[in-house]
Amino acid sequence: MPTRGLLLLDVDGPLNPYAARPHSRPPGYETFRRTRSGAWFGGRDARRHKGLRVWLHPGHGSLLTKLADEAELQMAWATTWLEDANRLIAPAIGLPDLPVIHYPPSDLEADGTGGRRWRLDGAWKWPSVAAYAAGRPLAWLDDEHSDPLFARARTAFDHGRSSSPTLLCHVDPSIGLQPVHLDEIRSWAAALPLA
Repeated sequence: MPTRGLLLLDVDGPLNPYAARPHSRPPGYETFRRTRSGAWFGGRDARRHKGLRVWLHPGHGSLLTKLADEAELQMAWATTWLEDANRLIAPAIGLPDLPVIHYPPSDLEADGTGGRRWRLDGAWKWPSVAAYAAGRPLAWLDDEHSDPLFARARTAFDHGRSSSPTLLCHVDPSIGLQPVHLDEIRSWAAALPLA
């Protein structure tokens, strides 16, 4: 089915309100844990394991799918979770497998524990998203669009997309995805030219 543009999804911030009060799960969300070994636990098992706490709302998948269908947008992951977004996050919130935007391996660094992590400056995300979009209209749900740490990468991104419809939809990581974000994307998409 032809689309009019892209709807890019970040996990941490928009779907996982990681900055919410640490011991107060937001209403409607479920707790998951990802251990250092990569194991994933939900439900009661999430309380029995240590690891990265992830809060996910099981209704977000249907809301995002409905929005994408109505607005004729193709969803894709723009997240450091990469393929794990399809393996872990998508089933937890009710999304199908989605295309995944990849970032250059050169943007990985040692994490101090023998593992690797994405560079903290996050600039790698901007050129990868621009390359993936290839001039197509895009709406991007993320919590780091206005972070001054990424100012140079954001400026290059904006310059490169100056003739392409772009909505950088900021999501506060302490509250996560809200109806106002969906409305903002819906309004933006309504103004796109017909495909």
